[in-house]
This record gives sequence, structure tokens and C-alpha cells, in this order.
Amino acid sequence: MKKIWMVVIGLALLVSVVALVGCSTEGALNGGTVKVDLNSQQSGVWVTGEGKVTAVPDIAIITVGIEAQELTVVDAQASAAAAMAQVMQVLEDQGIAEEDIQTQYYSIYEVTRWDSDKQEQITIGYRVTNTVTVKIREIDNTGAVIDAVAVAGGDLTRINSISFSIDDPSDYYEQARVKAVADAADKAQKLAETAGVELGNPTYISESSYYPGPIYRNDLMAVAEGAPAAETLISPGEMEITTTIQIAYSIVE
Repeated sequence: MKKIWMVVIGLALLVSVVALVGCSTEGALNGGTVKVDLNSQQSGVWVTGEGKVTAVPDIAIITVGIEAQELTVVDAQASAAAAMAQVMQVLEDQGIAEEDIQTQYYSIYEVTRWDSDKQEQITIGYRVTNTVTVKIREIDNTGAVIDAVAVAGGDLTRINSISFSIDDPSDYYEQARVKAVADAADKAQKLAETAGVELGNPTYISESSYYPGPIYRNDLMAVAEGAPAAETLISPGEMEITTTIQIAYSIVE
């Protein structure tokens, strides 16, 4: 009896499988066979176009620090605060807006040295570091701002770095996008001509853009030692904005 039931179940499963195979995933039967396009996403002509635009940076960002070391925390804080106040006043005099100045780092830490006689670390003072980033929108005035800051902060001044960027790169992205689409269309047409097919309309478009980070110049990472003899010369150079477009074109049959 058990064998009979197993045979019946097996026949039922077989009929179900045949019925499923006989059904098209698209709801259509083509000559008794299932038409399934497993490569539909790879059909057509797929190309990648690239567009590049060179732009001159229009803003400079400098990192300015004040570093003061004294025997006590209170004295170190007072020295650092006084120097930073002078720096802030100079930045205001140079036309730097308050919203373009941002505190980046502030620390107070103990300074020690090893005492070989006592065989232990002893405290020799406290160091206060206050660092701000300054966005300079009048990029031609960057050298003058750096020099004024160095004078204002005196020997406590630290010019940690300088970078260059573009405040609003949207127009450059649009130019790069136009070039990328044209590059992709040209590649697709050449591929179609080589393969002997005719291009249809685009069926897929994807964009990825690359905007380089700020260009850093580390040659200014130094301790200010009195007023500079001459104005600091700054060269922002150029930046390259890149957009990549991937387009799939159908093939006219």
C-alpha cells in the first residue's frame, strides 16, 4: 500500500513540474518552450564616457594655530587666549567673515620630562593649543592674511597647512557632464559601426562624479619667528573635475 501511495505522489509532482515548465514567465507560450531572457540587463551597446574640466581654485583654506606653554594651566591658557585674540582681530581687519572661521582643535596637556635622578616623569609645564581653519574668499589676498596672522600671534603662531578649493563647482560639473555624454555617444556610434548594427535610444544612464579634495600645500607648516621680511607668495594652481557617464543603447533590429 505504501508503494502505491509513493507512486501516486511521484506522478503528481511530475505533472506539477511539467505544468510549470509549460508556462512562460511573460505569460506567453512560444512553440511549447519557455522564452526567458536571462541577459536582458546586458543587451544593447554599453559604453562609458568621461568628461574632464580644469578649474582654478577660488578659495584658500589655512589652518592657523596658537601654541603656548607655561608653568601652570592658567598661565598657558591666558597666553594662548591673548595671542588668539590678536589673530582674530587681524582676520577681521583682513575682511574675513566670522562664519568663515571655525575652531578645529583645542587641547591642554601636561608637558613632562624624565628625571634620571628620581627615575620618574616630572611635570615641567602645560601646553595649550588652539587651532582654527580660515576660509579666504579673496584668494589673491592669501599671502597678506598669512603674514598678518604671523605678526599678530608672534612666536606662538603655527601655520599648519594651506589648501585650495572651489566654492561652488556646480557649473564645472555641468560642463564635465556634457563632455562625458558626448564621449559616450561617440564611443557607442563607433562600436555600432564596427559591429554593423544600428543604435537605438538610450535605455540606461548612470553618472558618477569625482571632485578632488582640497589641494594641500605643506611648505607653510612652520613656526612664525617674527615678522616676515617679504609677503608670502601663494600659487593655487589648478584642479581637475571629472564626471563619468555609463550609457546603454538599444540595438535597432
